[in-house]
Amino acid sequence: MTHPPRCSPGTNGPSTVLILGARGRLGLAAARAFAQAGWQVLAQVRPAARGPALPAIPGVWWMPVAVDDTAALAAQAQCAQVVVHALNPAYTHKAWREEVPALMEAAIAVTRQLRATLMLPGNVYNFGEAMPPVLREDTPQAATGFKGRMRVQLEQRLHAATQGGEMRAIVLRAGDFFGSGTGSWIDQAIAKDLPQGRITWPGPPDVATPWAYLPDLARTFVRVAQERDRLAAFECLHFAGHHATAQPWLHSFTAIAAEQGWLPAAGALRVGRLPWPLLRVMGWVVPTFAALADMRYLWTTPHRLDNIRLRALIGDEPHTPFDQAVRQALADLGLVTSPTPRAVLA
Repeated sequence: MTHPPRCSPGTNGPSTVLILGARGRLGLAAARAFAQAGWQVLAQVRPAARGPALPAIPGVWWMPVAVDDTAALAAQAQCAQVVVHALNPAYTHKAWREEVPALMEAAIAVTRQLRATLMLPGNVYNFGEAMPPVLREDTPQAATGFKGRMRVQLEQRLHAATQGGEMRAIVLRAGDFFGSGTGSWIDQAIAKDLPQGRITWPGPPDVATPWAYLPDLARTFVRVAQERDRLAAFECLHFAGHHATAQPWLHSFTAIAAEQGWLPAAGALRVGRLPWPLLRVMGWVVPTFAALADMRYLWTTPHRLDNIRLRALIGDEPHTPFDQAVRQALADLGLVTSPTPRAVLA
């Protein structure tokens, strides 16, 4: 759908959400989840952006409007009570330094104009290399890297933006994303050589870290949005997702490889290690590698996200069983057949 629904602010029509960056993995997963929950979805994308054709999703209206054109966005999204910030620049330090603050200001501007609630996906960068094994909403934030410090600043800016009463905000913090297409550790490193019988694990195999299966996280955004009036003007909630070492991943990958005929003659997947020192050296030439190298501590420091406050608000998290989520994530990459209809998982 290309023309957003007309409405008058303050009417008792369907709940409406504006998703900024709806072409991305999280944005598209959120669009599907909100639409399936009965919301009207206004899906912002860059005008004339290159890429695959926008999918036709019932209940989703695609809006090719520049994110910093506040007047045009607000005019087309006047119905929206919730704004989801799913904008995501390139992974490099330069892109973050130049684009991330501006994207946040654009999101705040349109949310204020709409007098809505802004929802931001958070991550664990805020806590730094000395983070404790259990991360709660009140865990002190002691970021040690460039991106961690920037994430802290962004959340502080968002908090400040809610003080005037023109908008509300929710940070929903989660671990590493997987599922819903390309652009994660799974396709870029861990399982990129799975059809050749090999995986590459970035850290010690016994270190457990949090993973967010994107369709589950997207449904959690919907559930939190539906309960937003029970929250303070600014809130942070933690999404636990899957807490896993390398072993469950290896188990799932091995089962899938056996079915696909990808196992080596020895009957077991070959497991390689990510060459972190080489990434650091190559970072002098390829900025993305330098940014990745700065995140090595996330693979060597055991941690998990405590979701007690989230469960008190919405009940149990949406939670796809791990093996099923891994299989669907590989299906989204075109490597295997989907185990379940997309409508169930999206």
